[in-house]
Amino acid sequence: MARKNLLAGLMDQDDSTDTPAYPMRGASKTMIRSIDELAKQAEKLMEGETVVEIDPDTIDGSFVTDRMDDDSEQFQDLLRAMQERGQDSPVLVRPHPQTDGRYQIVFGHRRVRAARQLGRPVRAVIKALDDRTHVIAQGQENSARANLTFIERAAFAKRLDDLGYDRETIMSALSANAASVSKMMSVTERIPAELIEQIGSATAIGRERWLELSLVIGKQGNLAKARNILSEPVTLRLDSSARFNTLLTGLKTTAKRVTKSVAAGSTWAPVDKSVSAQIKSDSTGFSLSLKARNAVKFGEFLADNLDELYERFSREDKD
Repeated sequence: MARKNLLAGLMDQDDSTDTPAYPMRGASKTMIRSIDELAKQAEKLMEGETVVEIDPDTIDGSFVTDRMDDDSEQFQDLLRAMQERGQDSPVLVRPHPQTDGRYQIVFGHRRVRAARQLGRPVRAVIKALDDRTHVIAQGQENSARANLTFIERAAFAKRLDDLGYDRETIMSALSANAASVSKMMSVTERIPAELIEQIGSATAIGRERWLELSLVIGKQGNLAKARNILSEPVTLRLDSSARFNTLLTGLKTTAKRVTKSVAAGSTWAPVDKSVSAQIKSDSTGFSLSLKARNAVKFGEFLADNLDELYERFSREDKD
């Protein structure tokens, strides 16, 4: 482990005798790393540094956010783990650039939040970093953990771009090449930020689906329709990935197309396969049969929301 080497590369320290892991110049190929390699380099950043305990109430968040919504289940797992065995790995903070006696998180937001809830000090490494090095280290640590979704990475890239950072810095922070960053930026340019926030992190949705949505949403009338779909009570109750799917389907499908696509004997199932629907349709009627472990609960949900679903159908049918 040699975390100091990565930081030396990030800060362009001339007195380092090692080759910088992420030089701030050269072709974009030097910025692309595997998850395993990034994980090792994220560990190098704090090796040999003194770990101190800090009051979490003296720590502020990063000046640029990288998460859209915190996974409550994952956070609760982290909270329980820290309660049982303490904080396994330190966070990285820097002295607050504007306020004496306070710190700013570079990475480790959830660990700080958990320590604050538990009423415990945070184990941390303190390093004086400039803003550029801060965002690169923050982005690379998240890439190493591989727990940000495509749209969270894209939104992070957009925030860095809005703050005036050049593409080389953004590529370094995201450990991505120029083509990947361009696709991220195209999505965030076509889809308004408020709609992305309404959809959420969409853990099951990858780059190609977001690119598809960004193209569909630009068609005449679809932006207003998207806002209507996302404001529907039935849509708001869905998880983030389901909201995305509902939105994309709603924008691509007309009432007539829905009728044609539901052929006799067709089936439907969500990504997690927790429910399976057998669909039958002909000129005389339509039937829907649910199976699998969530069949009863999903069926009850449909029954409880038939009024809202029919109101939505009526509006779309009128349109």
